[in-house]
Amino acid sequence: MMPLNAPALPDQVTLEALAARLDPASPPAVEVQGLDMGYYLVRLHHAGGESLLVDEHGETRRFTGTQWISRALAPLGLTHGILTWADVTDEMVGLPESPPVDTATRLAHGTRLAFMTPG
Repeated sequence: MMPLNAPALPDQVTLEALAARLDPASPPAVEVQGLDMGYYLVRLHHAGGESLLVDEHGETRRFTGTQWISRALAPLGLTHGILTWADVTDEMVGLPESPPVDTATRLAHGTRLAFMTPG
């Protein structure tokens, strides 16, 4: 797992607040979580835990593609992230319940993304 030495952030953070609080020398780890229906959420992992990217109303910010995440985060100096997927197997009828995947495992087995989409 990557070191999470980025300064702590609140549990929920807007792009504007992130831009104001971001330390370029110690950026947070960016998790891009893929959901069903083609939506993506952004979680930021740092020394204080993790933060969810939200809009100005405090609602979870949903993206319809990784290129939109790239366009939002690359100007802030965040150059890459880790794509993970929500585990839906527990929702399947007849399967035994399994423990949730912890954050370190989820990030370790995710797919690396580069934020290089031109604005």
